Amino acid sequence: MEERAVAVQAVQSVRSSTQLEKIYVLDTNVLIHDPNSLMSFEEHRVVIPMTVLEELDKLKSGKSHIAADCRAAIRLIDSVLGAATPDEVDAGVAIPRGGEALLGTLSVLMPRPRGEDAGCLPEHLNDNRIINDIAAMKSRDPSRRYVLVTKDINMRLKARACGIESEDYHNDQMVSDIRQLTRGYFEMTGSFWDRIPQVETEQQGAETLHHISHGLLVSEVLGEEIYPNQFIIDEQGFVGRVLKVEQGVVTLRHMPREQLLDQQAWGLQPMNIHQAIALNLLLDPDVHLVTLTGAAGSGKTILALAAAIEMTIEHRRYNKIIATRSTPPLAEEHGFLPGTEEEKMDPWLGAINDNIEALHLNDENPNGSINYVKERANIQFKALNYIRGRSFQKSLILIDESQNLTPHQMKAIVTRAGEGSKVVCLGNLAQIDTPYLSPTSSGLTYMTERFKGFAFGGSVQLNGVPRSVLAEYAETHL
Repeated sequence: MEERAVAVQAVQSVRSSTQLEKIYVLDTNVLIHDPNSLMSFEEHRVVIPMTVLEELDKLKSGKSHIAADCRAAIRLIDSVLGAATPDEVDAGVAIPRGGEALLGTLSVLMPRPRGEDAGCLPEHLNDNRIINDIAAMKSRDPSRRYVLVTKDINMRLKARACGIESEDYHNDQMVSDIRQLTRGYFEMTGSFWDRIPQVETEQQGAETLHHISHGLLVSEVLGEEIYPNQFIIDEQGFVGRVLKVEQGVVTLRHMPREQLLDQQAWGLQPMNIHQAIALNLLLDPDVHLVTLTGAAGSGKTILALAAAIEMTIEHRRYNKIIATRSTPPLAEEHGFLPGTEEEKMDPWLGAINDNIEALHLNDENPNGSINYVKERANIQFKALNYIRGRSFQKSLILIDESQNLTPHQMKAIVTRAGEGSKVVCLGNLAQIDTPYLSPTSSGLTYMTERFKGFAFGGSVQLNGVPRSVLAEYAETHL
């Protein structure tokens, strides 16, 4: 009986806690990760600690993307609080959400008054001060439920140890598990056509199109939703590319496997079917956004670069190639490095140069070929910090190492694409070097999932193609 009573009491305690008014306290890294994050908590109250405002103020200067995100967050906080009085700020100012809708409030958490208890953590760190202030606020007002939102795992652990609820910022996470990320293709055992009882086939010039019931394909064959520019691959050699999904019908374009594997871009030929379908999307003028994910050595960069050079020099589809990537904090002040912008970016865009060299290793005069390509294709190396505010017309924008960018930063780059431009995002989600980013919250994951239903976008997850015997052994033994 005692065990039952304890269980009932625990359930009642959980129910009562879930019914309490919930207040979210945002850490600095959440506002840097997404400057608009305070708009993401619907009807709940959002609190910004004074310590967070001080950290934003220290980081707001400069031309780095972190400084720009800090300024954006500060401007949004100011637009919400506006001309509110100190009493109104303490009580919470309504957050406008367009039209007349006012859901949720925003307030500022002041530091604990002097004379209060010392807190559960020493105050030599800002994180500790924030946790102590939340604990003090919680003890003063136990009728409310306070939740710390931070991207810092260690801070979440410390908060929980002090009896404070804490959680990650999930608003821009498109998947809860990286294994749910779309691969851009479906690989099927046996024959695809053995599973399709009815299909309508038509010939349009040199193209063969198949029209299949959407409900049948999704529920009976694939088991999940299908989108334009995804591929279906079976063991019998069939490859089909989804052209459109509308009015309950999926239209597939038959893609002869041999033709896909024989295609070339600037002398480069795909080594497997996954590289082949990736190259197909890269060379397609009707696809404006391509994301390529995969392990080191899978061919992401060299495929994208070969396709970019082919389309710029041979087909004259683009006027220039813009290459950029996330740079570590040490590199954000590029003025410390000598030379031109290209020379300053060379340490971080070395992979681009390496692959240009790889494309011309067998040339009679490799150095001459490399200089020719750089000049004719007008390859420009741009620092991410200086792309904001610009617009690139008829350009192919190549974003390398994009797994180290936040969704907000990815949006800032993609919106720079002007008329006639194409964006290619490359990255390995197993190699994230940016603090507070995880594979599920990476900008590369966000773009891949957000654009999977985009009629003019496509993505492919490449399988590893070992670069050498050493690399193959390291992959399996290290």
